[in-house]
Amino acid sequence: MLNVLHYPFIQNALFAGTFVAVVAAIAGYFLIARGLTFAGHALPNIGFAGAAGAVLLGVDPVFGLFAFTICAAVGIALLGREIRERDITIGILMTFALGLGLMFLSLYSGYAERVYSILFGTILGISQLDVLVMAVVSLLVIATICALFRPLLFSSFDPEVAQARGVPVRMLAVVFLALVAITVSVAVQIVGALLVFVLLVGPAATAMRIVQRPLWIILIAVALGVGYTWLGIVLAAVNGSWPVSFYIATIAFVIYLPVRLLSPLWIGRGTRRNIGGGPENRANETEHVTAARRDNDVSTLPA
Repeated sequence: MLNVLHYPFIQNALFAGTFVAVVAAIAGYFLIARGLTFAGHALPNIGFAGAAGAVLLGVDPVFGLFAFTICAAVGIALLGREIRERDITIGILMTFALGLGLMFLSLYSGYAERVYSILFGTILGISQLDVLVMAVVSLLVIATICALFRPLLFSSFDPEVAQARGVPVRMLAVVFLALVAITVSVAVQIVGALLVFVLLVGPAATAMRIVQRPLWIILIAVALGVGYTWLGIVLAAVNGSWPVSFYIATIAFVIYLPVRLLSPLWIGRGTRRNIGGGPENRANETEHVTAARRDNDVSTLPA
């Protein structure tokens, strides 16, 4: 099985997949903490519509991908304040974008191979240039999130108090979703729109069921995401009949399910409620805010 690691295209896939998994796990934690998992699902689909529009205009699909995802991210951040209002906004934007994408494809007379590849990715067929681009974008996104880590964490769990203390909550929301949009735009070209959502939510959701402290959650999510990706790529290379996305999604589910069922044994009854991004997530915020303040001293942020 390990013999496949000697092939250059497998090495490229492992490097690119590692960068995608790391940045997706970090961004995924904040997506879940902010109740934005629906946005993590919507942005890749909106990007697909943008790529279809770019093909219709005769330009590189990447430009349409970036334009649609970033505009949608800014729109979600500005139009949706409350969770219910935000989900409605995301749903409307996604359905409108998908409708546009179908119209663009119906108007296009050729075969939009690059557009369809965005749905499923071409992780086993990427070049060294793709790896380099993914590495640069991932490092920039990670560096930005690290620079904004304390106020971003504070505003994720206690936005009212953060705003009262002078933290630019709305601006942080716009910047964060723009970073997610950039990550999605680059990642879907490699791993596909379907797999991006798995890497955004799966590792972070599992890690949040294992530990409570934010830094440990992120570290475990990164380790899980990289492990899922590497194992999925190797299994797909050995058994070429099934795609990488199937293996990674299956591994993520198989690991999450027992952790989800057994987590009350070590984190108490308070975590029986869903830690996912919904109104029920508020019941667990006190524990996470306390842990966040221990790790990052967010309570001492300047007003």
